[in-house]
Amino acid sequence: MAGTDQLSAVFSALAAPTRRAIIVELAEPDATVTELTTPLSISMPAVSRHLKMLERAALISRSRSGKWRASHLEPAPLREAADWIERFRRLWDSSLTRLDAHLTSVQAAERATDRMAEDPKELE
Repeated sequence: MAGTDQLSAVFSALAAPTRRAIIVELAEPDATVTELTTPLSISMPAVSRHLKMLERAALISRSRSGKWRASHLEPAPLREAADWIERFRRLWDSSLTRLDAHLTSVQAAERATDRMAEDPKELE
């Protein structure tokens, strides 16, 4: 998958709490299905299904060594998703900065109005 389709696959894979937990577990060492089953408290077939989804989204890769099949976190798709989200965070931050400036000016105007109502001669 390329471009937006890859991004959609990443967000779809990350939509499930169990798959996010698997990502957290794989952040340090590679792990087998058996090793992932214990901390997640779900069955091996369920872990396998989640791993397949993560693999389709290119969030993990799997290697075979003898009879063991280890899963490895692939950080590049996470970086692409974070970069996409970052654009909107900057937009949000910019909006909040403008809102803060507006509220500051409104509050200053209200304070001036309050002072004028208390003692109109003070402003002369």
